[in-house]
Amino acid sequence: MKKFLFSIAFVLITGVVVAQEKANKEDILQVIEKSGASGQLNAAKKQLLTMIPSAKQAAFVIEFDALMKKANDATAEIYMAEYSKDDIKAMLAFYNSPTGKKMAEKAEAIAEKSQESMMSLQGEVQAMMTKYMQ
Repeated sequence: MKKFLFSIAFVLITGVVVAQEKANKEDILQVIEKSGASGQLNAAKKQLLTMIPSAKQAAFVIEFDALMKKANDATAEIYMAEYSKDDIKAMLAFYNSPTGKKMAEKAEAIAEKSQESMMSLQGEVQAMMTKYMQ
């Protein structure tokens, strides 16, 4: 009888822990979304789409979005290992604030401008690499 009660208690406790972990992962996915990461990914997707023939772009977008979901899930696992629930709640509070919302709104434009800026430095980086690789 003790083993049976212990088994029931173990199953119930495990269920609660899994439910809490799932809720935490959902919060983390919200943090990732609200942080503007999707804006940065959209900027990258736009840039990549310019290299894909128009007839194949719809299929590319479907595969790209599925791959990004996997990336977000993997990132969420990392967040779960590195941050406490209180940290995640504080991040959500920030990203729900006016400043946090503004950051998310501007993320795509900033990513695009940063990419342009980095491209202007590409020649210098290449020259520097050549210098040090010899």
